[in-house]
Amino acid sequence: MKPPLRGLRGRLLVAFVLVAAVATLTTGALTFREARTGVLQQSQDAVIKRLRYHVNAISAGITYPPSRADLEWAATEVARAEPGQNWRVLATYRELRGTSTPQDRFTELTSAMRSAVDARRAAVFQRVSTDGHSSLVVGMPVTFETPSEHPASGIAVFLTVPQTGEQGYVDALVTAIGRAVVPALGLAVLLALLAARGVLRPVRELRRATRSIAEGHLDIRLAVNGSDELADLSHTFNETAAALEESVAELRRMEARARRFVADVSHELRTPLAAMSAVTDILDEDAARLDTDTATAVRLISGETVKLARLVDDLMEISRFDAGAAGLQLDDLDLAESLRRTLASRAWLDSVDTRLPEPGELRGRVDPRRLDVVVANLVGNALRHGAQPVQLRLHARDSPDAYETGWAVIEVLDSGPGIPADVLPQVFDRFYKSDTARTRTEGSGLGLSITSENVRLHGGTVRAANRAEGGAVFTVEIPLRQPLRQSLKQGES
Repeated sequence: MKPPLRGLRGRLLVAFVLVAAVATLTTGALTFREARTGVLQQSQDAVIKRLRYHVNAISAGITYPPSRADLEWAATEVARAEPGQNWRVLATYRELRGTSTPQDRFTELTSAMRSAVDARRAAVFQRVSTDGHSSLVVGMPVTFETPSEHPASGIAVFLTVPQTGEQGYVDALVTAIGRAVVPALGLAVLLALLAARGVLRPVRELRRATRSIAEGHLDIRLAVNGSDELADLSHTFNETAAALEESVAELRRMEARARRFVADVSHELRTPLAAMSAVTDILDEDAARLDTDTATAVRLISGETVKLARLVDDLMEISRFDAGAAGLQLDDLDLAESLRRTLASRAWLDSVDTRLPEPGELRGRVDPRRLDVVVANLVGNALRHGAQPVQLRLHARDSPDAYETGWAVIEVLDSGPGIPADVLPQVFDRFYKSDTARTRTEGSGLGLSITSENVRLHGGTVRAANRAEGGAVFTVEIPLRQPLRQSLKQGES
């Protein structure tokens, strides 16, 4: 079984779900970042604006150069101006420091920030986190109303404001976005599944239609919905299926006409061939009284007429197989005795070494005429193309199926050169002849094909192989009790 994620369905589902999840999470993250930046920016701008206002208000009261007391007064006044904001203020001048809260070490202030304030005339800010608490640190130089007197006063005011309110807003924002992202993610995944299903439905229908065509249902067609690539694919499939159906129908019509032609020709030839056979029989009787050249011609015509009659009979038999009109006339036979009669009727008893069971030991329900054709074709083929000795064997083989009584196995062996390996797969094909290792055959090339069809009608098998010690062996296996499908066919016929 194919792993779930290896198929197109699994990969599409995973891809759609991942895209939906990434898009939703990315949107949530960007929204949070922008909202957080907006909250902190607004708070920062408000603090800097108020600090600048208060510093400008107290700058006139600072004596220059300031003392520690002046710095502490400035820091205290700035902090007192915003009593509800918990401002902690530090005022510096060179090495002097003054804080709004006694003993406040103002650890949030960094040397880099002090240097930035000393070097610039604008406010500088920095966000710091201490013990999990976030604070905003703002530094601003003090300027006087008459900057020409003191262009660089060296006085700086630093403010530390806890970001408790802002952090609360951010936490609430995280909670709100989290609550919104979860259902949005679920909705996105659902939409992704629906989209994947919409893509996969035509693919599944195409797969089912392809399997139906492989099973022979050439009239299957797909519904074409929309005008996208999948609709184009469905339209192309329908055109291909229609063309294939038309081609197959044409081939079947041609095959039917060919079969009917062969059957009609064979049927029409039987009457003149019967008359020709009667004439050649008479000529054969008088051949001894004819001159040598005329007698040779008469015997040649007689022999070719017999071959032509046999070919017509074979073609008639093949046409019945192709038309499905060949049936079985089953009878309960002693198989060994049936094989002996086949050899005796053709005067082969002295030419074939038989290894058959005792009379009455092996019986089966077979068609006597078709069994005679099978054995005669195989033995005649061995006598013509093989070498002596030729053997005919018959034995029973048990069946693993409890509903069957076993199989009759017929083997025909010769001691000739065997069958070339490249010929073995085609020995039962119609009109197939091999001249690579044998002299030109006098047969029509239909004997082994007719043999195969007769064995198949019995529900058996026939195969050809080469023996290790040399020569060819043909093995026929026929069930001793007729399969149900053949019994039904016999009843219908």
